[in-house]
Parts: sequence; C-alpha cells; structure tokens
Amino acid sequence: MAQRLRVRYAKRGRLRFTSHRDISRAVERAVRRADIPVAFSAGFSPHPRISYAGAAPTGVASEAEYLEIAVTRPCRPQELRAALDASLPPGLDVLDVVEARAGSLADRLEGSLWEVRLPGADPAAAEGAVKEFMTAGEVAVERLTKKGMRNFDARGAVVSLTADQDDHVEGGPNQSCVILRMVVRHETPAVRPDDVLMGLRLVADFAPPSPPSVTRLAQGPLDASTGEPADPLEADRVGGDQ
Repeated sequence: MAQRLRVRYAKRGRLRFTSHRDISRAVERAVRRADIPVAFSAGFSPHPRISYAGAAPTGVASEAEYLEIAVTRPCRPQELRAALDASLPPGLDVLDVVEARAGSLADRLEGSLWEVRLPGADPAAAEGAVKEFMTAGEVAVERLTKKGMRNFDARGAVVSLTADQDDHVEGGPNQSCVILRMVVRHETPAVRPDDVLMGLRLVADFAPPSPPSVTRLAQGPLDASTGEPADPLEADRVGGDQ
C-alpha cells in the first residue's frame, strides 16, 4: 500500500488571489520538480493521487491549508517538506508534513479561525455590530453559489466573534484598523468571512470603508476548552517519528 503524507501549507501575499485550480497545478509541477514518487490513479486517464481538504476561497490568505499525497515508496516527511517547499513559488510555503496514520483528514477540519482586517473602520461601530450579530438568533444572508442564489443563516455557524483595534498601521496615528477574529464551524453551505461581514451590515448597518484583508489562521477539530481549532495533524504525530 502506498504511503500517505499530509501537508500543511500557507497561501501568502499575492498568491491569495490564485484559484484553487492554479494552486493544484503548481503543486503537481512542484511534485515533479522535487522528484517525489507520487502514486497515480488507475484507469484511462491516470492523475496524481493528491487530494485537498478545506481549501480557502480565492482572494483569501491562509496559514492553514491542507493536502494529502500518496507516494509509491516510503519518504521521510521532513525531507519531502524541504524538497516540496523549494519547488513551489514564493507565497506557497510548506509548513509541515506528517505521515498519515488513521482516519480522514477532512473529517478533522471542523472549523476555522479567521482574521479580518478592516482599514479605516470605526472601532466603536465594529464592536457594536459584533454585539448585535452575536445576540441575534439568526442572521439570514444571500450568496450566489454554483446552484444559484441561496439564502442561509450566517449566525449559527459562528462560534465566536470579537473586534479589536490595531494602533500600529500604516497611515499615521489617525488611521484606524479594526481586526475581527472569528471561529466559524464548517457547515453546508459553508459560512465564509464575507458572509459574516454581510451579516454585520444587515443587523447594524456596519460597512467597512475599504476592502477587507482576510487570513485563515487555523483550521482543525474544535477544542472544547479553547473554542478554537486544534492541530488536525496531531493525531498523526502520536507514536510517529516525524
């Protein structure tokens, strides 16, 4: 049976505007360039056995993207990490590789921790909007999906939502920047940070004056004690020599 390796990688800088299809092509090229013995599927059109879990939307940066690679012979995780990272373009950075030991990686990705930076937003207005959103029983939003326009509740999936102010931003002391941090449970349909921003507009007429900058900081199983995502690769490390 082929060895399976689970990879955590980051999508940074301008690479956040890269589509998932382009990222998968870049990974396949990097795998060939790094001479990784990737396994291929059977059939008339074999393709590399590389699967992705919980990919972030286009336009969003991330420190916690995950994929799984099947290889035809055993590989040392840290050697594969270094070779794959060196073969990917700057901005797609391999952070961790572990050998898959049991269970489904996708099943472990129960929620995400997001940071949303809102330059120029009013901190008091943001804090008030967050309070109204979190006390609402339901916040119905509308989004265009592959199946057309869909209405769904943006509130139910939000485990926590806070608003803070960054006083150290470019533009001088009068330039404010609100930072929203939210933990969102993975549901169907998926609730994204832009859905939460739409909800803040609906419940409190809160609209940032400039486009938001969104980064996924973590995704994984939701820790009952912290309310935030834990490391989804930890179960693979237990008893393993990484």
